[in-house]
Amino acid sequence: MKKLKNYYMHLRHHHHHAERRWVFPLAVGALLSLFLLFVATLTSPEGTPILPFYRSITAASYSVFVESKLRPLPVSALPPPPRLAYLVSGSAGDGGAVRRVLLALYHPGNRYVVHLDLEASAEERADLARFVEEHPLFRRFGNVRVIKKANLVTYRGPTMVANTLHAAAILLRELGDWDWFINLSASDYPLVTQDDLLHTFSYLPRDLNFIDHTSDIGWKDHQRARPIIVDPGLYMNKKQDVFWVTQKRSRPTAFKLFTGSAWMALSKSFIDYCIWGWDNLPRTVLMYYSNFISSPEGYFHTVICNAQEFRNTTVNSDLHFISWDNPPKQHPHYLTVEDMKGMVDSNAPFARKFHREDPVLDKIDAELLSRGPGMTVPGGWCIGKRENGTDPCSQIGDTNILRPGQGSKRLEALISSLLSNKKFRPRQCV
Repeated sequence: MKKLKNYYMHLRHHHHHAERRWVFPLAVGALLSLFLLFVATLTSPEGTPILPFYRSITAASYSVFVESKLRPLPVSALPPPPRLAYLVSGSAGDGGAVRRVLLALYHPGNRYVVHLDLEASAEERADLARFVEEHPLFRRFGNVRVIKKANLVTYRGPTMVANTLHAAAILLRELGDWDWFINLSASDYPLVTQDDLLHTFSYLPRDLNFIDHTSDIGWKDHQRARPIIVDPGLYMNKKQDVFWVTQKRSRPTAFKLFTGSAWMALSKSFIDYCIWGWDNLPRTVLMYYSNFISSPEGYFHTVICNAQEFRNTTVNSDLHFISWDNPPKQHPHYLTVEDMKGMVDSNAPFARKFHREDPVLDKIDAELLSRGPGMTVPGGWCIGKRENGTDPCSQIGDTNILRPGQGSKRLEALISSLLSNKKFRPRQCV
């Protein structure tokens, strides 16, 4: 890990987007924060803020060209470990799988949004909400949210992108301090513990975006970019498949198309940019992808690679083990116990797709996560004893303490490869 840390420090030093180092002592920072808070609350007699700080322009630096004054959120200055924000989504019949994935991913320092779409019954959605509300850990730390007003999500449609942006907005507004956003489904499962993941990500610049992408869209040009589709989920209250219109369209010239995996780990600053879109690129691209088949495999990729502030922050990987046909078909293979060695050897922190309650999930729990049935994955924050099937996380210690295992070594090998001279810069937005 020392070698990995040295490489990351070198990366920070030589890249202008890299994570900033601490400059002032905590005491000075606290006093400055209190002063800014005081000034920000001052209002005029009319009730308007005297100095509106958030994405505003002071009189001294006034310019009619507003875009040049707006910048991405600064990289978090919070000390390690970082905080991860997860979206775990599912559909009808996925309630149990969503609960299992949530428990396998849980760490008190992370944030979580879970969603069952409108195809799931009201009873199934209520069961999930009840599970979250009554779980002692979730109640204690208050870091899990359930989207109760469910969205209608159409497979391959733009409603999947809308649902992801919805969850990201909730995480930005309600669950505050976090560093990376990771979207998963009920068909995903972790291959490393959260302690493994947080330990390894502690050494990374927090502006990196893990997103599998390419501009070589190949067959997708005629089968996805040129056809025009309509997603009924945008205006109907019952799920229907997307449908095609007869007219075709040309490739866009206002921006360059990129495509890739629908699964990613994105920085908070990039997610904030996608939500606010102060130069209008995220909204323009979103409008384009509202008529694009399989838009989750292109929207974030196209935005990030056409945004000057973010295109040099990409790491070309979705951090998943996925078993595809060659050439790939519409769906990957479902993973089984026979794929266990391939999953471990991939060094990936996540894998998909899994059948609900497949025996391979029990094998992952036992051999990679040390997770007992119905329990969270034990980490450095769990100080209880595991005797006669008791939950070691029933007793809670310092949630900042990490206890990484073999998974962190596998993940370190993957990250070192992805950030190597051969794979990092040469594979960014090409």
